[in-house]
Amino acid sequence: MKLLIIEDDVNLATTLARRFTKHGFACELAHNKVQAMQKLNAVDASHYLVDLKLGDDNGLTLIKPIRTQLPTARIVLLTGFASIASAVEAIRLGADDYLPKPVDFNSLLKTILGDAEANPSLEDTKPSQVMSPERLEWEHIQHVLHSNNGNISETARQLNMHRRTLQRKLQKKPVQQ
Repeated sequence: MKLLIIEDDVNLATTLARRFTKHGFACELAHNKVQAMQKLNAVDASHYLVDLKLGDDNGLTLIKPIRTQLPTARIVLLTGFASIASAVEAIRLGADDYLPKPVDFNSLLKTILGDAEANPSLEDTKPSQVMSPERLEWEHIQHVLHSNNGNISETARQLNMHRRTLQRKLQKKPVQQ
């Protein structure tokens, strides 16, 4: 199995490649959109791990070309900036799955393989968690903001919230689960 890891953090990409290699993957690395497009044309990978933020580029723009060229490839989007809006967009564009960082390697491996039962020797190290109210609020705000194409005033009206309050909430980093 070949895996193309598209991640702008060189250390993370190298560490992931090392770990996936131990599980039978032949790994290739790309650290930006240009490298990813070159590797897409040169490497016939069966699995793709794509970071959402690639420096100034957006990993979402890579999903459609991968899916067009390799319709059966497994595409997983990984991001440190998770939101419902970006998850919905990724799946709509053709990604098979979407994971927020940080992620447990065993969970990532199961997701890349496409089936939690694909390797029964892997154990979940974290029980599934319910989202905190703060995280749920953050996800809802992101969804409404995305549906309003980033218009903060309209989003604030729909959320029945003062515009400045919404701006303060948006300036905070996403709330952890």
